[in-house]
Amino acid sequence: MLERLKALIRDVPDFPKAGVTFKDFTPLLADPSALALAVELMANPYRGQGIELVVGAESRGFIFGTAIAQSLSAGFVPIRKPGKLPRSVHGVDYALEYGTDRLEVHSDAMHEGSRVLLVDDLLATGGTLAACAELLTRCEAEIVGITVLIELAFLNGRSKLGPYGELHAVIGY
Repeated sequence: MLERLKALIRDVPDFPKAGVTFKDFTPLLADPSALALAVELMANPYRGQGIELVVGAESRGFIFGTAIAQSLSAGFVPIRKPGKLPRSVHGVDYALEYGTDRLEVHSDAMHEGSRVLLVDDLLATGGTLAACAELLTRCEAEIVGITVLIELAFLNGRSKLGPYGELHAVIGY
């Protein structure tokens, strides 16, 4: 099963910059049975855990997040870059290797104690997912787990996510 999914993920050398190998999973998205399998493998560890909301990180977390939300009979909440949400927001600034960025979520997107599953396509250095998890903590949500399709384990991003719940990665490199 996993080998079939891995075969649909292409390495793109030197993207988005020299020395980086980008994991392009768009061929997996174009294959209906592979996409369905990926969604199920990302969702299955969280079945029966009372997930109320699936929260997806902009923008590729939206791709899997909405499908996982449907699979778990949960709602979906997007975490966006600044200026993309029209109502009152909670925000968190976080460091990038070349500066800072900010993520935001609608202030009324969840209630205190909401049981949430955080979703993204890929875990690399862990900065974006750690910022998302911090934002959810500020919203007083209960992070049940974090699920990703791909983990680049050699970058040790998992170490930044320890306090935020169980991390599940379908494919590891």
